[in-house]
Amino acid sequence: MPDSLIRRATSRDATDITAIVDMAGEGLPAYIWSQIVGVGQSPFEIGRTRAMRSDGAFSYRNAHIAEVDNQAAGAVICYPLSDPVDLGNINKMHEIGRPLALLEAEAPGHCYVTALAVYPEFRRRGVGASLLKNADAIGRTSAPNGMTIIVASENRGARRLYERVGYSAKASRPLVGFPGFKRGGEWVLMTKPHS
Repeated sequence: MPDSLIRRATSRDATDITAIVDMAGEGLPAYIWSQIVGVGQSPFEIGRTRAMRSDGAFSYRNAHIAEVDNQAAGAVICYPLSDPVDLGNINKMHEIGRPLALLEAEAPGHCYVTALAVYPEFRRRGVGASLLKNADAIGRTSAPNGMTIIVASENRGARRLYERVGYSAKASRPLVGFPGFKRGGEWVLMTKPHS
């Protein structure tokens, strides 16, 4: 897939960004959003509203969309982690997110690929690898220490992709499940230096 088909997201991409983030997180984002819905709101609506924001980590401004035949095929969200990573409110964080935050803290100054997913009908066409290549280009200009991503240990397909493009396991933390989550094991922090 040519790089020219990857573009910066806009607020109009919020629906695709929200769907792709939830796919990448294997339902964890929707579960978190379900904990903060108001009367008459759906979890997806919460996620979409957040994706439309111009600030914060989960924002369209940190997303890039891959298009195939003028359709959104996948997306990546990445941004630089501070150095050091601030864990000031870690004890107030929900137990499900705490292992992820602790792993993030082990990659200060890295560009964090917080979400990467491709719609099923566009998989096995190089879209994911192209999105990772795009994230690498962003990381080289915004994060001096390299790239990082967190993946479930049982998600072998994703881990193979990340290893193929140069990521290696650095640390892990026990995965805390949530209703409907089908994986066990650990969250694995993977990093790679800039090439």
